[in-house]
Amino acid sequence: MNTSDQTKIKRPEVSIVIPVFNERENLVLLDEQITKHMKRLNKDYEVILVDDGSNDGSAEVIRILKNCNPRLRLIQFGHNHGQTAAFSAGFDKARGDTIITMDADLQNSPADIPLLLEAIKEYDVVCGWRYKRNDPWIKKISSKIANTVRNSLTEETIKDTGCSLKAFRRECFKNIKFYNGMHRFFPTLMKMEGFSVTQVKVGHYPRIHGHSKYNIRNRLFASFKDLLAIRWMKQRQLKYDIVEED
Repeated sequence: MNTSDQTKIKRPEVSIVIPVFNERENLVLLDEQITKHMKRLNKDYEVILVDDGSNDGSAEVIRILKNCNPRLRLIQFGHNHGQTAAFSAGFDKARGDTIITMDADLQNSPADIPLLLEAIKEYDVVCGWRYKRNDPWIKKISSKIANTVRNSLTEETIKDTGCSLKAFRRECFKNIKFYNGMHRFFPTLMKMEGFSVTQVKVGHYPRIHGHSKYNIRNRLFASFKDLLAIRWMKQRQLKYDIVEED
C-alpha cells in the first residue's frame, strides 16, 4: 500500500459495518458492489466485516479480498455470538463519523447507501424500509407480525426495524448498552437517548447464494422476549424537568 492510500483510509468519513455468517459465496460481489457505489460518492470510507464464527471459509475469503482492497477490515469471532455482538464489535472499531450497517447477503444493495447518507445530513439515525420485500411468504408474514407487535408495544413508527440497512451518527452509540437481540430495537433505543430518527425506502432483492439464518422461532419468539425488556426500559426511563438551579 502506498503512502497516499494509507492517508486516504486513515480517517474515513464513513464506516460500513457488516456482520458475516457463512456468506462465502456472496463476499466477492459484495466487495465489488460497495466499491462501485462508494466510488461515485467521492468519500473516504472503510468496510468492517465481522465474521461471526463462520464455518464455510468466509474469513479466508475476506483475507484474500483485503489483499486487493485496503479499505476492508476483518474482525473474526472464535464462535457464533449473534448479530448484535457482531454489530457491537464493528462499532467499537469504526472510525467514521457516519456508520452504515447492512447485511452481507446482498438482499440489501450498496446502491442505496447514498440515500442514507443524504438523509443523515438532517437526522441522527436513518432506517431503511424494504417497502417491496423479496422473501418467501412465511418470512414476509412473520416480519409484518413482528413489526406490528413491536411498534404497538414500543409506540414506534418505523415500518421496518428488521432492515439492517441503516445509517447512524457515531455519537448515537456513546451511551447505548448492548445486549443480545438489541439490534432489532436500535431506532427505539436511539430515540430514548434523544436522537432524531427517520426512514427511507430502499430496495430489497432475492438472495442469490446461501440461505437465511432466520426462522419463525428466532424471529418471533426470541425477539418477543427482547421486546418486553425494551418496553420495560422505556416505561421506566427517567424524565424530569428543572425549573430552578443554583
